[in-house]
Amino acid sequence: MREIRQNLITKDWVIFATDRGKRPHEFAEVHQTVDLPAYKPNCPFCVGNENDGTLETLRIADEHGWQVRVTTNKYPALSRTGKRIRHTDGLHRSITGVGYHEVIIEHPLHNQTLALMEFAQIERLISAFRCRYRQIRQDNRIEAIVIFKNHGVRAGTSLEHPHSQLAGLPIVPFQFRMRVDEAIRYFDDHGSCLFCDTIADELHTGDRIIATTEFFTAFIPYAALSPFHTWIFPLRHTSSFEDITDAEMADFAKILKIVLAKLYFALGNPDYNFTIRSSPTGERDTEYFHWYLAIVPHVSRIAGFELGSGMYINTALPEDSAKFLREYNLVSE
Repeated sequence: MREIRQNLITKDWVIFATDRGKRPHEFAEVHQTVDLPAYKPNCPFCVGNENDGTLETLRIADEHGWQVRVTTNKYPALSRTGKRIRHTDGLHRSITGVGYHEVIIEHPLHNQTLALMEFAQIERLISAFRCRYRQIRQDNRIEAIVIFKNHGVRAGTSLEHPHSQLAGLPIVPFQFRMRVDEAIRYFDDHGSCLFCDTIADELHTGDRIIATTEFFTAFIPYAALSPFHTWIFPLRHTSSFEDITDAEMADFAKILKIVLAKLYFALGNPDYNFTIRSSPTGERDTEYFHWYLAIVPHVSRIAGFELGSGMYINTALPEDSAKFLREYNLVSE
């Protein structure tokens, strides 16, 4: 019997048809292994190639040199300079494309990957995220900040060197606004935070939990849109990513490493996207919204049904996928 579940946070309805799919371990793909060099002379992110015409906005270094760099994107989607001006002409509405588009270079070595980095390096990366988030939020032209990573060709990356990106937007995207509106509606109906209630429910049942640390829990949602779609939630209620504490950053690095390493070894280093979903900059401290990180491995493909209906077909039960990752032993790797 098929089952259709609703994700209360996104409001998406998802069809679960497990007989059309694979057992959890069968989602692993055999990737052709390519031994990447630690340095490539034509890579703009490698050590020694810093003078590539971009503007460096942050550098985290130690006695060995820089460890994380943040620079402007060489081909930015948004312009750093200019005024935010809205235009309306009948049915035609636009706004000047001002904002920020930056690249976070995650490691000085070309052949590193986030899943295999040391905790300390991932913590440096998260520190860079927080620093730039706090700085960009001070710009009153910016209404929303998106931090994201594309890992692998199917996820949209074009450069091998480990990196992620940040975009500061002059508007609140519809997806942001919709989730905030749903969170407000739930709070009005129940007097509690939907995200906090979701955490309590997941921890109570435990069926979809992948890992839990002192300050975070990672789980596959009850109505995950696709196989192994994973959320990492802070246990403390906080609306904006910029409010993550130093202790939480270290713990966030730990659980992010655990989850990505499990995906790397258990599923054969799948392509994936992740994004930090935080409140709009003007709604930093609320009772109803809760920031989190979403990881979407590309182990299945969307097709005509998804595009035509706006619904998803997931061929893997979240409970089975979470159990597979939860019980996957990293010690032997």
